[in-house]
Amino acid sequence: MPLSVKSLLKKRLDQLTLYPDLHSTTLSNDLKRFIGLPKSNLVVGNGAIEIIYNFCSAFLSKKTVLIPVPTFEEYETAAKLSDSKISFFKTMNLSENIDLFISKIPVNGCIFICNPNNPTGNILSKKQLTKIISSAKQKSCIVFVDECFIELVPQSNQSVINLIKKYDNLFVLRSLTKSFGLAGIRIGYAVASKQIIDVLQKLKIPWSVNILAQEAGIIAIKNKSHLIKSKSIIKKEYDFLKNKISDIQGFECHDSSTNFLLIKTKQDSTKLQKKLLKKKILIRDCKNFRGLNNHYIRVAIKSHKDNLKLVSALRATI
Repeated sequence: MPLSVKSLLKKRLDQLTLYPDLHSTTLSNDLKRFIGLPKSNLVVGNGAIEIIYNFCSAFLSKKTVLIPVPTFEEYETAAKLSDSKISFFKTMNLSENIDLFISKIPVNGCIFICNPNNPTGNILSKKQLTKIISSAKQKSCIVFVDECFIELVPQSNQSVINLIKKYDNLFVLRSLTKSFGLAGIRIGYAVASKQIIDVLQKLKIPWSVNILAQEAGIIAIKNKSHLIKSKSIIKKEYDFLKNKISDIQGFECHDSSTNFLLIKTKQDSTKLQKKLLKKKILIRDCKNFRGLNNHYIRVAIKSHKDNLKLVSALRATI
């Protein structure tokens, strides 16, 4: 979390007696400048998760949905609530199966793509995504692109956020939760055509974005140096953490473009998680990701001190 956000939150506690701005007006105006798109193409939510569920409720009733797996499981959960017919495309790296995936795009349906993907860390290029979006448009299919981790990709910018001007079937999700370390505050946003955003604005629960979340978001997006610093740390510590963990017998790290690593382990993931919890280290047990099993874990790239502690703890489990 940026220090400026932490400082502001301490000073604003007295505002908890007030109702938040119903429309997140100031935050929306600042986000408009942050992403370079009109406010009519923007919706703010109580974390990205609220927007996922509202999107599915609004647009996916009895629709056919295509989801590459493994990926973030809430797409499936939210789509099921709308009685969607879900098909899964199993791949550990979608960039290697683009043409086959495109051939599966449902007519008048929806596809979900997490980019970079959670939990694998793989990223599609803007060129590859454009090909998917263009093909989907020909089939009147909405493309939901989750970019919640894209601002934490050190190497390049593969965002398709500016393509909403060209493709009215594109929906892009973002999260200040990830980019600025605000997980407990819950603040996300999405961009799409005015027609899609108008529907979501009407569907939103009133006052869903609390007053401190709005304040935190306003300050956070003014702190672009924080993102630069974060990406620098991720780039450096990614190499360190991947190399050290790969040297431990029974652990195999997948390549990642962002701030986490998917690891295949010979150990049972649940038992391993419990071992590490005793040392006050929490890893993600990935057995409940569709397409994975109880031999996968995911870890975050954190400070060098924390990464050393994790490596030491993993070594002690073998």
